[in-house]
Amino acid sequence: MIPTATMITFFAYLILLLVIGTLAWKATSTSSDYILGGRKMGPAVTALSVGASDMSGWLLLGLPGAVYLSGLSEAWIGIGLVLGAWVNWHLVAKRLRVYTEFTQDSLTLPDFLERRFADKGLLRLVAASTTLLFFVFYTSSGMVGGAILFEQVFGLDYTTALLIGAAIIVSYTFVGGFFAVSWTDFFQGILMLLALLLVPMVVFGSDAPTAELDPAMLALLPEGTTVLAIASLMAWGLGYFGQPHILSRFMAIGRVADLPTSRRIAMGWMVLSLIGALATGLAGAVHFAGSPLTNPETVFIELSKVLFNPWIAGMLIAAILSAIMSTIDSQLLVCSSVVTEDFYRKWIRPEASEKERVAVGRLTVLAVAVVATVIALNPESSVLGLVSYAWAGFGAAFGPVILLALFWRHYSRQGAIATIVVGAATVVIWKPLSGGLFDLYEILPGFLFATLAGVLVSKIWPPEDKVLTLHEKFEQQL
Repeated sequence: MIPTATMITFFAYLILLLVIGTLAWKATSTSSDYILGGRKMGPAVTALSVGASDMSGWLLLGLPGAVYLSGLSEAWIGIGLVLGAWVNWHLVAKRLRVYTEFTQDSLTLPDFLERRFADKGLLRLVAASTTLLFFVFYTSSGMVGGAILFEQVFGLDYTTALLIGAAIIVSYTFVGGFFAVSWTDFFQGILMLLALLLVPMVVFGSDAPTAELDPAMLALLPEGTTVLAIASLMAWGLGYFGQPHILSRFMAIGRVADLPTSRRIAMGWMVLSLIGALATGLAGAVHFAGSPLTNPETVFIELSKVLFNPWIAGMLIAAILSAIMSTIDSQLLVCSSVVTEDFYRKWIRPEASEKERVAVGRLTVLAVAVVATVIALNPESSVLGLVSYAWAGFGAAFGPVILLALFWRHYSRQGAIATIVVGAATVVIWKPLSGGLFDLYEILPGFLFATLAGVLVSKIWPPEDKVLTLHEKFEQQL
């Protein structure tokens, strides 16, 4: 039986989110408002929105679960992510913000790529289709996380828990668009950080039998660790350059001058949150040493339930939902923008009004959520497994194309198409293979092959003069 206090706290948080969504409805009148918040986001909201939308339920479910099972050797994922995020802020944030506004105020990545390369539509179609493909799996990972939460906390069966979680997540994204997503991410980011720091502090600050923790759990390089394994974990950092839901935050910040402040806030939040997630996994290994958990990804949930009074437990459980929702809402919003701007407006109704496009965007949120929920119906699904596949897909398909488009003057339309196709295809083909080199995380070969394809094809089919001129004018804007 769930304590009444926990229920009250948890549902009070949900009501707060819906209030934010309702207020955001009033500020959403154009497709630019719905997709990028009219490019009015402040540095703090941008920073925590980047972090919260990035980390998702993986931070409170997947990573602590992996550490609970394998120890601090899983920290290499965090190290790779911190390095990748830092480089992404330094290399990509400013250039992407300036370039997307410079190219006729591009609202989506496919929109930007089309204008960057003076494309007639094929590049946008390839980019938009790839985005939808991998976001369905990414969104599905969040649906699984929500189902695990409602299943464990409220004692529901998996399917019922999945449907309830999906309904809650979709509701306020449908209503408020980018304003709702960014502001809720801001509050959710704060709650996630506090929760991740509080849980391990309580465990290790109590009389828990820490001696029962296997010393091998504390080894960053346990016996038998291979270079291939470390490279696979560190390679997660490459994914940042191609994640549309993260890059859209760079595009939406109000002033370019605010990016350094935003970067410092985001990186501080990220480092502390990852340390908290690693510590939570170890705390779970200590606390549940005598009674192992059936599902390792529930370690944060179980610690919250047994260590805290019902009021605080309700807040901690809400933090898990925060982590899940903060990524799914961003992903649904990107899918919405892709369908609205890159399919509907481009191919179906170029004359569509602002009101009509916002309506199409909201209907897309529902449609993508339904497909992702169907994929998540398998109760054996893993949050970490689904996230790793989608993360690799975006990192390999879009990471190289974004970097080359922002920095290389001689990058061509044909090269960009080759980059996306080769990156996505490598991930899809590599993933089911196993043994030897194929045990390497698919993002690494995908990123490498996609970059090579883009460079080689651009050498064979160089860009037109007008593409070169556009890039030269962009460089002058920096």
